[in-house]
Amino acid sequence: MIDGLERLQFPQTALRIEAAEGGWQVFDRIRKKMIWLTPEEWVRQHVVAYLIDQLNYPKALFTVEKGLKYNARQKRTDILVSDRNGNPYLLVECKAPEVKLSQKTVEQACIYNKIKEAKYLVLTNGLQTICLAYHADDKSYRQLQTIPAFDEE
Repeated sequence: MIDGLERLQFPQTALRIEAAEGGWQVFDRIRKKMIWLTPEEWVRQHVVAYLIDQLNYPKALFTVEKGLKYNARQKRTDILVSDRNGNPYLLVECKAPEVKLSQKTVEQACIYNKIKEAKYLVLTNGLQTICLAYHADDKSYRQLQTIPAFDEE
């Protein structure tokens, strides 16, 4: 285990990690390149692996760190999975394990989803995960016990 990276609640996965000048890098299966391994990236890569390997989310439907505008400010989504029609399906906001999930972090994720309107919203720091189902008809959220498997509808 690399110093500063703790065991997460997600199943262990074989990540390709390499020493690089100035730190460590991890291979991102979605972007198909080496990325600096930060605590947040550690969480993101475990979530990606979990969604693909355990919950059958198709890798081709992922985008990682995609930009979006909110109130004329540039923001980014950590993970966005589309359905097979290209509509937002699952939006994941990843935090480093030391970042506590609070009302403020949930509100931040909800703001991002106000723009995307994904069917499911997940917020995780790798130690705690909150999953919400978005109901567009009344613009409300209901908490789920687990992240849903990919539903081809």
